[in-house]
Amino acid sequence: MDQRLHNRLNQIPDKILSPEFLSGQGLGNEIGFWIFDYEPEHELDVRAYIEFLEGMLANKHSHLKVLNINLLKSLVGYLSDRNFVDKAIQMQKKKGDEALLKALKGPLHMDKFAPYLTEKHSATEQDIIFITGVGSVWPLLRAHNLLNSLHSLLGHKPVVLFYPGQYNGQELSLFGKIPSNNYYRAFRLIP
Repeated sequence: MDQRLHNRLNQIPDKILSPEFLSGQGLGNEIGFWIFDYEPEHELDVRAYIEFLEGMLANKHSHLKVLNINLLKSLVGYLSDRNFVDKAIQMQKKKGDEALLKALKGPLHMDKFAPYLTEKHSATEQDIIFITGVGSVWPLLRAHNLLNSLHSLLGHKPVVLFYPGQYNGQELSLFGKIPSNNYYRAFRLIP
């Protein structure tokens, strides 16, 4: 594992267990959304660390309710609940990726998907929410759209988005190559 990434990952527990983080203090009335950005080639290392972190939190801080929303699993569950999976596969085979993306824009609109996420996972009842799998759902879902939609649903609830790309406090760049609309409401978890 890259030493810089290793050092940044090892700072996460102290940060997310701090009273300021858990209560949203010190944010100047901003939302409690945080982004941990990393180079996409370290995806497997970050996944392994998140698994370790979840286990550590469950063992040593079992009083905290920690939720990891994997966007790929959630997206498949959402489409499956609506009987769209087989239809989507058939459409992609017959008409291609562009037609599928266009057809899924309505069902995957954040006015529908974000409330599904919060309800399905009882997100408002959690102490900390991790969001993973951002790279796996692109271009079906965009991180800035999701965060904007979750803001009204989760408010000051501490949310950490694990992001394979760069976030400079103003802009997201997925994989370091795909620019996103400006998103300035989140904080970098570990610079």
